[in-house]
Amino acid sequence: MTCKLSTEEECYHCMASLVASKEKMFITQTKLHNEVTWKTVMQIAKKHAKSAAQHLSRLSGAIGPERIYSDWQWWILAALPFPHLVRVLDCFFNEGIKVFYRVALAILIQFHKHSTNTNSEWYAEATKNGVDHAIDKFCRNMPSSPTKLLRTAFSIRALSSQYISRVFIKTEMTLKSKQVITGSRLVRSRSSDNLPTSQSQVNIQMMSHTLTIRELFTLWSWLPVRITMYQPVLLYTTEEHGCSLTTFYVRVEHHEPTLLMIKTCNNEVFGAYCSTRWFERNQKDERGNRQAYFGTGETFLFSLYPERAKYPWVGCSAGADGKGEEQRVAHGSELFMAADSKMITIGGGSEGEGEGGATHASSLFMAADNTMITIGGGDGQAIWMDENIRFGKTDRCSTFNNPPLCPSGDFEIRVLEVYGFSGA
Repeated sequence: MTCKLSTEEECYHCMASLVASKEKMFITQTKLHNEVTWKTVMQIAKKHAKSAAQHLSRLSGAIGPERIYSDWQWWILAALPFPHLVRVLDCFFNEGIKVFYRVALAILIQFHKHSTNTNSEWYAEATKNGVDHAIDKFCRNMPSSPTKLLRTAFSIRALSSQYISRVFIKTEMTLKSKQVITGSRLVRSRSSDNLPTSQSQVNIQMMSHTLTIRELFTLWSWLPVRITMYQPVLLYTTEEHGCSLTTFYVRVEHHEPTLLMIKTCNNEVFGAYCSTRWFERNQKDERGNRQAYFGTGETFLFSLYPERAKYPWVGCSAGADGKGEEQRVAHGSELFMAADSKMITIGGGSEGEGEGGATHASSLFMAADNTMITIGGGDGQAIWMDENIRFGKTDRCSTFNNPPLCPSGDFEIRVLEVYGFSGA
């Protein structure tokens, strides 16, 4: 690097400035451009690293190209050893984005070289855990020196900035003009959805103890399209506001929707998108009784680490005639989320709830009082937390048909964070 960064804080602020730069875009800022970049890598790999691209295609099997190429920037920024990253960034700041494309192809060429033999470690890794995981692990254990990796990158012939720009623009125009039609209904392409602005990304990284930029982008792609139009705001964190359900309610109950994020002491990261404001826990039915559950079918669970997965409401999967979804929504519209000053529950119920008990158990989203928080129910609770927001457990539940969100089932909470959306 051209300058020496003496502290982690200085290094962080330099990277944050690069992300937020208005004068020159160092890192893509929208989903559209993110999709364009990985498809550009895929296209130039097919021409300038043909053998490597074909090798990846054979190894990938049923895995689509998105699973292979969409994390290409993270091969460099997150996975490469620090000595390699420093050399790559030094070239990047001097010569621009073409360096990243060249290094990405060099990584594919090196991976091809080390995984061609069916008895090799990397061939076994790819066939056992998938090509995407194998490339990430390969980068973390890069067998080539920084000099050799860069020599491979810059020895690729006819890969000019002009050529990369042409492929990029052509791909961008194709995606912008693409219309995804389902029957007679126009469906908005995911690639055109918004990402948080650069400043919001910087703010979240400065405040959050659970979300990395990579995890933020993943989570953003799972949100309802209309919510991606707004910017995330950190409403509550145990790191700043303490471990209190009362404080939790005061800070978040009037916001709709909210994202609840948990980081455990074992570094698992998971949570839930809660579609309805927590204040609904105080609403009463026609008999004057506080309703047990509330919310809508947009509520979903997710896991970000060690696995990335989204678990939507089971009611989203209707039968071919659509009646299954209609029946579940009609029944579940009254029983989604519940809360009061003692606990929070998202999802609940059991099989023994009388006639229609199975449907009832699949429509229980959130509930809460002053003793616990629960998310997801029916035959188990997807997320349960105690009144001190310290300990919790996770099981499979009927509402989301999810596996336990951490291997042990029981967890100790390191950080709880709740995000709202400004203007929503």
